[in-house]
Amino acid sequence: MVKLVDKLLLFLYSLFVFLASCALLFAAWNWIPMNTSMDAIDILYHEKVPAYTTIAVMLAVLLISLRFLYISLRRDRSQAPSIDQRTEFGDIRISLETVENLCLKVAARSRGVKDLRARVKVNQSGLEIVIRTVVDGESSIPELTEEMQGTVKGYIEEITGIPVASVTVFVANIVQSSPTFKSRVE
Repeated sequence: MVKLVDKLLLFLYSLFVFLASCALLFAAWNWIPMNTSMDAIDILYHEKVPAYTTIAVMLAVLLISLRFLYISLRRDRSQAPSIDQRTEFGDIRISLETVENLCLKVAARSRGVKDLRARVKVNQSGLEIVIRTVVDGESSIPELTEEMQGTVKGYIEEITGIPVASVTVFVANIVQSSPTFKSRVE
């Protein structure tokens, strides 16, 4: 909810700064006649409704500016996404990046895989692991992926102690072997 309010405030602030910049540029290029500018300023000094409206708008802009200043200066308390476990000795936090690297480590042991990438999500039933790979095309893809799924699931559960709900393997492509040409010596 706070992020939605901040996005709305940022939109309003940006719109105000855009309009104010356009007005000042037009005045600087003399596209707005000087007597029109002086009449607008004179209205602010002598009529209460436009003056109070301007004061309200400027106070709102000032408050939005202070909010953005606070957001930019505060320390970011958000930490890297992690999996938290409680033991009798205290808390254990394992970052999702660590689990992704463990997945890549064990998946790389499978023969015939290249260019591995892993993504880990946490849900109620455990970890959801998605591995993207390129294969060599020499091995059976169903056997290769099934072996990789079982290996990754077992390894992650053994090393981290966290249940793995699913391991999805996405085979993006096969390695394109470049044709080899023998050089001819004459």
